[in-house]
Amino acid sequence: MSIFVDADGCPVVDLVIRHRQGRDVFLVCDTAHQMIREGATTITVGQGPDAVDYAIVNRMKRGDLVVTQDFGLAALVLARGGFAIDQNGRQFTNDNIDLLLHTRHVGQQIRRAGGRTKGPKKRTRDADRSFEESFRTLVQTSM
Repeated sequence: MSIFVDADGCPVVDLVIRHRQGRDVFLVCDTAHQMIREGATTITVGQGPDAVDYAIVNRMKRGDLVVTQDFGLAALVLARGGFAIDQNGRQFTNDNIDLLLHTRHVGQQIRRAGGRTKGPKKRTRDADRSFEESFRTLVQTSM
């Protein structure tokens, strides 16, 4: 199993590398968010809508793990037989992805109509701990 990180704005890159348990880690980002981390391979793609998402989906294999906060990418990963987890430790599954995609769609409709929706909460240490626990469990059970 390889681990792919949707690294544009991902707050848990260092945690993924620290807890990778010998797995290959690929940080996928666009040219506006280039990053280099020891213990990971960086894949840089051109800027564009969903460019990073498509790069991940085209490189991943069945059983690979993807760290992303993008519900659309998570749905594609699940469809290809992969595992997906967000930066707060929530695992995306076939049981929850439809509701998450629907929620995203409703939020987009509200914003297009001129309305506002809540943004993400400020990141906490509890969120990091939750991610670490879920990530380690997912990597161990996917061996």
